[in-house]
Amino acid sequence: MTSLVTLRAGDDDTLWAVIATAGRKSRVANVYRSRTDAMEDRAWRAQQVRAYEDWLRRSAQPVPHYSVAPIRRADLPKKWSPLPALGFLRGQFI
Repeated sequence: MTSLVTLRAGDDDTLWAVIATAGRKSRVANVYRSRTDAMEDRAWRAQQVRAYEDWLRRSAQPVPHYSVAPIRRADLPKKWSPLPALGFLRGQFI
């Protein structure tokens, strides 16, 4: 079965990205339609980092910093997927 998606005039492909930065590496952690949602996610991620900051430093993991910026859907990498709250999996910053 085929499904049609209609776009209203004025629809924008701009999203709000939560950007994780550790050292010189930056990754899109998550994307949202509204800036408010992105700011809430950034605050939650920053709280998680504060809660685990001592552990991150002792285990030699990078301590990520989070920011919010507009991003176009076309600028997301093809195989992009959301990052975990602390910004790494299996010991590597993703």
